[in-house]
Amino acid sequence: MTDLLYVLYPWVKSVHIMAVISWMAGLFYLPRLFVYHTEQAQAVDGADRIFLEMEDKLLRVIMRPAMIVTWLCGLIMVFTPGVVGWDWSWPWVKGAAVIAMTWFHHWLMARRKDFAQGQNRLTGRQYRLMNEVPTVLMVIIVLAVVLKF
Repeated sequence: MTDLLYVLYPWVKSVHIMAVISWMAGLFYLPRLFVYHTEQAQAVDGADRIFLEMEDKLLRVIMRPAMIVTWLCGLIMVFTPGVVGWDWSWPWVKGAAVIAMTWFHHWLMARRKDFAQGQNRLTGRQYRLMNEVPTVLMVIIVLAVVLKF
């Protein structure tokens, strides 16, 4: 089994990077859609329905599968012997940031449900601020992995 993990490692890492890019694109874009949904949807007849569909498809078709593939490939890499030294701090920092990113993903799903039920309580400004969360987490993750601090 260990030999198979070593052979698959570059492929798993490649798929992991592609999935992370896709997931991050969604995490950056969905809060921006919420800004426009909050600030512009009332101005155009039928726009609310269009925003809801765009948000739903972004979550279901791109973000959720990308998050799942990111996690699966990440866990495969973690279980590949010799890849992660658990006595270092970087895997723990990265792990905490990935859990925070996953929490943020679920927070966005809950906000989308609020929109669908006509119960959005946040402003465009608040969504703009929340749009910075994935950027901060991405910086932490990249620095932890590359610099191995």
